[in-house]
Amino acid sequence: MKYSGRSQFDHSEPPRIGVLITNLGTPDAPTAPALRRYLKEFLSDPRVIEVNRLLWWFILRIILIFRPARSAKAYQSIWSEDAALGSPLAENTRKQADALRAEFGESVLIDWGMRYGKPAIAERIDAMLEQGVRKLLVLPLYPQYSASTTASTFDAVAKDFVSRRWLPALRFVDSYHTHPAYIAALCSSIEQHWQSHSRAEKLVFTYHGVPLRYLHAGDPYHCQCLRTTRMVAEKLGLKKEEYITTFQSRFGREAWLQPYTDETLKTLASEGCKSVQLICPGFSADCLETIEEIGEENRDYFIEAGGESYEYIAALNDRPEHIAFLKSLIEENLQGWSTDNKTVSEKQKQLADEYPHNRIN
Repeated sequence: MKYSGRSQFDHSEPPRIGVLITNLGTPDAPTAPALRRYLKEFLSDPRVIEVNRLLWWFILRIILIFRPARSAKAYQSIWSEDAALGSPLAENTRKQADALRAEFGESVLIDWGMRYGKPAIAERIDAMLEQGVRKLLVLPLYPQYSASTTASTFDAVAKDFVSRRWLPALRFVDSYHTHPAYIAALCSSIEQHWQSHSRAEKLVFTYHGVPLRYLHAGDPYHCQCLRTTRMVAEKLGLKKEEYITTFQSRFGREAWLQPYTDETLKTLASEGCKSVQLICPGFSADCLETIEEIGEENRDYFIEAGGESYEYIAALNDRPEHIAFLKSLIEENLQGWSTDNKTVSEKQKQLADEYPHNRIN
């Protein structure tokens, strides 16, 4: 069992506050072997695929034979050799963490990790505890809660904690789908896009889909997506006929949340809609799904069905208003935790002097 993540500990050292921002994950490289490792980890999560485990084990073996090569080609189309990390999701998440570090300075330790792939959540927690973190805030960058994303992140944190003797104080953000600053950031990105490109006939709010039975089982994701859309539309003053909420990326034969994004775009074009703009409010950072599936694949569906103008409004990424929102969200969740390291250090030093036998080396 791990002690605390550190080989040495001294009571005179001030405990630090840490914030770990997390996202879904990404393969190490745009290659079939890398995709096979990544997909195996991702699709083995019972939070993601809620079916009989024995049956799914046989299905997954087949998927891992054919899917990696196809997925690798998709990643190759978006992989950036110029970016430090290659993967857009990893690069965007890194930039978000860097921007937050600049905002908080030395008062709070900011790090980032991925639920699947690298850097792994357990790896980053270990590194943070090595640096003296005793109070940890975990912020999954999923605005809307879903068991398959947010709860799975908590599972990863809990799994790491099982092996630790001394646990840090823990706080966990489960969603922020109605936070005023988040809604304002979304509206700002849309309005800036309109200023540069004018408005389309229809604004499509498209979210990652999940099986319909998850909704029936009590998952609040669908309702939270609709509420985010409604709040943005109200703030922008949109009429009901000017926007629509859809769901993308269905997988398998069972029913998923509807309406489906691809089918909706085909229908809109066939009914005479000539221009659409799409935004993905469930994604804090651009990734394969937003860049390739929404930015390119669905464009083809719309144009082939008779549409003329198709535009994707980028995710918030490290936009200043997004970073400002994340900073405020973090500060709200750190309330009651002192970030005055000098004061804490003096108290800890006094304690160490009074009880020197408690010093561990």
